[in-house]
Amino acid sequence: MEEVVSDGNVEGALRAVERNKGAAGIDGMKTTELRKHLGKHWPTIRAKLLKGTYAVTPVKEVEIPKPRGGVRKLGIPTAFS
Repeated sequence: MEEVVSDGNVEGALRAVERNKGAAGIDGMKTTELRKHLGKHWPTIRAKLLKGTYAVTPVKEVEIPKPRGGVRKLGIPTAFS
């Protein structure tokens, strides 16, 4: 878990999310708001992850059309709470 929450890993993941310009989750937070949110809340989130007390938030589910018909489900996670 130490490696997962390392500064380099978190910064890389944040850059990837920003680059992908993903949709907001059920919390409505835009990817453009995530860096500021993490700047304020990351120490608390990191501590909870390391202690094993972090509670995962619900995922927004959307259906994506498949090229040959039908749909596939896609989960859009919220930003950290």
